Amino acid sequence: MLLEFIAILAAGFGLAGLVLSLNIALRRRLPQWVVPASAGAGMLLMAIWLEYSWLDRTTGTFPDGVEVASTNQSRSWYRPWTYVVPLTNRLIAVDHRFDRRHADMPGQVLTRVILAGRWEPTRQYGVVYDCTAHRRADLLDQVQLDEAGRLRNASWIQLAADDPVLRNACGR
Repeated sequence: MLLEFIAILAAGFGLAGLVLSLNIALRRRLPQWVVPASAGAGMLLMAIWLEYSWLDRTTGTFPDGVEVASTNQSRSWYRPWTYVVPLTNRLIAVDHRFDRRHADMPGQVLTRVILAGRWEPTRQYGVVYDCTAHRRADLLDQVQLDEAGRLRNASWIQLAADDPVLRNACGR
């Protein structure tokens, strides 16, 4: 967050410096308000770029085997440009490097889910997806796996058959 703030300030000073240099080259023919306006425009444009590039910058750090299953897009009145192009501010990814299947329960897959959001800490947790019954169980402290591959003390959450995270987890 601090680095993005510094980048926004640098963009404002940089664009203002360019316009000031242009004004000097034009022998001060531009109006006086152009330099501070260009500083504000530079900061605004940098902030917008940082917001819209968040998803690509975040997913670019994911290792092979991590796939984005779902994203959340938002629109805000205080960001009027988001009505033209919605802003992606959260994602759910499935880390297939941790996929495990039990021989006695072939319709279930144990995997790791990653939740990431703009200005939020990234969270990871284990999940068992039941691909045939379209449900999921989060692996919390009280959940145990018995010898037959069944979960004990699990709270199953029913999902839609076309849930994107369920389809991603069960697709392999």
